[in-house]
Amino acid sequence: MNLDVFFGLAVPFLGTSIGAAAVFFMQRELSENLSRALTGFAAGVMVAASVWSLILPAIEQSQDMGRLSFLPALIGFWLGVLFLLLLDKVIPHLHRGLSESEGPKSSLKRTTMMVLAVTLHNIPEGMAVGAVYAGLLSGSADITAGGAFALALGIAIQNFPEGAIISMPLRAQGQRKPKAFLYGVLSGAVEPLFGWLTIIFAALVVPAMPYLLSFAAGAMIYVVVEELIPEMSQGKHSDIGVIFFSVGFSVMMTLDVALG
Repeated sequence: MNLDVFFGLAVPFLGTSIGAAAVFFMQRELSENLSRALTGFAAGVMVAASVWSLILPAIEQSQDMGRLSFLPALIGFWLGVLFLLLLDKVIPHLHRGLSESEGPKSSLKRTTMMVLAVTLHNIPEGMAVGAVYAGLLSGSADITAGGAFALALGIAIQNFPEGAIISMPLRAQGQRKPKAFLYGVLSGAVEPLFGWLTIIFAALVVPAMPYLLSFAAGAMIYVVVEELIPEMSQGKHSDIGVIFFSVGFSVMMTLDVALG
């Protein structure tokens, strides 16, 4: 694995870790409005990344299919949605702001299930970065080094608040700062892992690239609709979530076009 790929996989994880470190220098839990703003921003980044960095390149790589060039992207997208739906059903987890857990009944601690909820939506982010770098390594003309780094950077930017969103509430619930930080870091550790696994799979099955790209897009869109949009819309005066969704979307779109 060359240095560019290693760095690309590490950047999103670094974003999560830096965000989780907020527990050491912030005295109070994130306010409701700030949490909604950060969640909306993350959702906007993920939607824009799904379109510009994943679905459009997947369609472009299938142009030799003519009018059916959408088909691999469509199939991959739905496989990604169903994959996250399956994980959502078989892994016990607890979303922020809710009192009842999802998935099978479990005796896991509340803090553990909160970390699992964030970990679940970090899996498709890691796969997305891995799929794009796999496309770069395969020599695809539709994916440039700048475009791959734009996706990694965009995911890292939205991971920064996510790290704080997991570590700060844990601290407020009585966890010691180092432990709350560790939980935040661990929630992001799946990103480089699944990114690396995606690259390995793509190297073995090169024709699967359009499916992999759109698979990651479908998984991310599932997370946005099932988790992030409801969280950013909680409570009264939820316009701030919509505004920061638009900001996140604009930032990711700009990065992809400017660096790609």
